[in-house]
Amino acid sequence: MVELTDSLKCLFTGTVEERGDEHVVRIPATEIEHGTIEAGESYRVALIKREGDDGGATVAADDAGAVATNGAGGSPASTTTRAATDAEASGPPVSEGDVREVTIETLGDKGDGIAKIERGYVVIVPDSEPGDEPTVEITSVRENVSFAEVVGE
Repeated sequence: MVELTDSLKCLFTGTVEERGDEHVVRIPATEIEHGTIEAGESYRVALIKREGDDGGATVAADDAGAVATNGAGGSPASTTTRAATDAEASGPPVSEGDVREVTIETLGDKGDGIAKIERGYVVIVPDSEPGDEPTVEITSVRENVSFAEVVGE
């Protein structure tokens, strides 16, 4: 089991792309749009190879500095990051009818609770408050946001 630091800002799945003598990790645009991370800032990046995968990596970023390793002996890699402009190939990480446990992080403009799950994907939960940890059922799914109802506390 990998231990995660409390300074973890985001966790998403991406691919390390080779571009000449540099390696690029594409950051989902939603991470920038939701203010999870800011373009132009430095972050520490950890790459965790997924077992039985086609080469994708889970990427974790925190705000402690810019560090990346190339996985071949742990030496530093030349790394560039940019926001992904196209949708993630896998689409939303939830489907209608899914039941999930979430943590409400903040309130939206209309007073609904907002939780973030995989890749910074947003789940809007009416009648909830920051700090609540409800069990919810996903009722509507869109590309970058879903809506849910509380089914348990």
